[in-house]
Amino acid sequence: MVTKRVLVGLPEDADLRRADSLAREIFSDVANKWALLIIEALGEGTLRFSELRDEVEGVSHKMLTQNLRMLERNGLVERTVHPTVPPRVEYTLTGPGRALRTAVDAICGWTHEHLGHIEQARERFGDR
Repeated sequence: MVTKRVLVGLPEDADLRRADSLAREIFSDVANKWALLIIEALGEGTLRFSELRDEVEGVSHKMLTQNLRMLERNGLVERTVHPTVPPRVEYTLTGPGRALRTAVDAICGWTHEHLGHIEQARERFGDR
């Protein structure tokens, strides 16, 4: 029998196990490869769109735009437009975005630490 743990004092919007929770929506937004790579790149400082595209190898203009808008909507990235000709647009992490970068760094560290094991497991899996 599987029992569900009840998290005392946790609002329904914060419960990742609930399909209709805001937390699950946010998790879904930020737990994609492009968002994680953008957060990692912006952790080094403020970047322009073209600099971000160069940092995040393989991301298309469309995917970078969509993910930056989503990160801005969630308050993780701040977009600053400088009134120049042509306009200069810069992106930087907000306080919550910098806090999330700590978790992203941990995921990157975990990946590096376990990469060999995962490669071996994939090779064994492919031998079936």
